[in-house]
Amino acid sequence: MKMRTAALALVVTSLATGCATGPDRKPGDPLEPMNREIFKFNDVLDRTIAQPVAKGYQKVTPQPLRTAISNFFSNLGDLGNAANNLLQLKFTDATEDIMRFAFNSTFGLGGLLDWATPAGLPKHHQDFGLTLGHWGVPSGPYLVLPLFGPSSFRDSLGFAVDFRFNPMTYFEPAVRNPMWIAQFISARSDLLGASDLLQAAALDKYSFVRDAFTQQRQSLLRSGNKSAPPAPLPDYGDPEAPGAGVAPPAAPGDGANKATPGLPDYSDPGDTSAPAAPANGASGAAPAGVPDYTDPGDASAPAAPATGASGANPAAVPAAAPDAAPAGKTPAAQ
Repeated sequence: MKMRTAALALVVTSLATGCATGPDRKPGDPLEPMNREIFKFNDVLDRTIAQPVAKGYQKVTPQPLRTAISNFFSNLGDLGNAANNLLQLKFTDATEDIMRFAFNSTFGLGGLLDWATPAGLPKHHQDFGLTLGHWGVPSGPYLVLPLFGPSSFRDSLGFAVDFRFNPMTYFEPAVRNPMWIAQFISARSDLLGASDLLQAAALDKYSFVRDAFTQQRQSLLRSGNKSAPPAPLPDYGDPEAPGAGVAPPAAPGDGANKATPGLPDYSDPGDTSAPAAPANGASGAAPAGVPDYTDPGDASAPAAPATGASGANPAAVPAAAPDAAPAGKTPAAQ
């Protein structure tokens, strides 16, 4: 038992060591040795400078104020989203981006409040790298940029164009530089939870970040291509489903007793087509489909009272004399 436990521990240790020292170079990452060195440099700067500053910002700044600052920079980013959607000929998304910016800038106190999302205007995430991918430009090898982090040849080219799309680029340096720093600290503060998860879960942080970045960019590129129409719903032959060939029900008031095709007919044929019974209670023709229980010999009998009483009407039947003779005998015979 002890030998099995020791062997299992040796296997797990060897696997962990292999992951920590870095896997074999992937086809999409031919620059892995250089990327790993830049990644280590960025990681040291992040752990020693960026994370402490972000944690201090998070500690001294209330949550509503942090949300307002994040909304402000997100609102400015909608202009870049609109420009890239226009370059991709996505006019509906570009219109929504412009409406988001106008709505939040006007009613959201310059973008500090996000009223566009509850109003039904979705948030889009576009950049020039995705625009190039939309028109078929390949991403190229994976690339880690100093200070900026994971990227690719295509996305690094898109950074230069996105920089021109950002309105803060055209502000005065005295306003622009503090805004760049504030945006970086706000974004880094929002990612503190992801950093803790990465630190605890990943044996090789470089491979984890590379694979996560690559999959995210592929997902954004696929989700942005909405040219194909959605597949039609399957037809299971439900007679009540729209378009399944069921005739519409008869209009009310037409008096016709018509059964709907495909549905059982529970209607009483005597309820609509049969004539009404005579008001005086005389036996008439029986309604169609209803049995006739009247006696043909009682046709000359007086009508039953309208009130439903079981006795004969005294006014219609004369009272018999008390000394009336029995039927068939004359007084002389008595």
